[in-house]
Amino acid sequence: MEFARRPIHEIGHQRVRWPATPSSNRIPNGLLKCQPSALSCGYGGLMLDHLALQTDDAAAAATFYARVFAALGVQESMRIERPEGLVIGMAGPDGFPHLWFGPLVDPGIRPVHLALTAPSREAVDRVAAAALDANAEILHSPRLWPEYHPGYYAVFLRDPDGNNVEAVHHLFGAV
Repeated sequence: MEFARRPIHEIGHQRVRWPATPSSNRIPNGLLKCQPSALSCGYGGLMLDHLALQTDDAAAAATFYARVFAALGVQESMRIERPEGLVIGMAGPDGFPHLWFGPLVDPGIRPVHLALTAPSREAVDRVAAAALDANAEILHSPRLWPEYHPGYYAVFLRDPDGNNVEAVHHLFGAV
């Protein structure tokens, strides 16, 4: 899809473009379809449109997430300078900025748990390796979490701002 043909969305006072999910990947209720041959997929659609996190350093947070979660296709997609500070949008494989980092507004305790979908168990393992390489604290090494469901495979780690971040792969059906 050519950049000039992508849909335009309003972000504050700025108009930006990013790729939309093709209608062929949607079912009648508008949710995203899983790949037809895959037993491993997400929940069939996105529950969250986006999440914005306050951070001491938006650029450092974006660099950390792009490095550690590269196996999930996480990359910077937008950068907006605002009077209160830098705001950065991070996208996954769909190119839509679902995760945002902005300036710290409230310095109080604000830990968040964020789970990012991984396309495979191998991707979860690559996230864990990248987190260790980035000197991130691993809260729980990659493993199955049958208490959630039999095919729940995840790693939990601490990001530079103290948030509990997870990379999770769901294998429904065969385990």
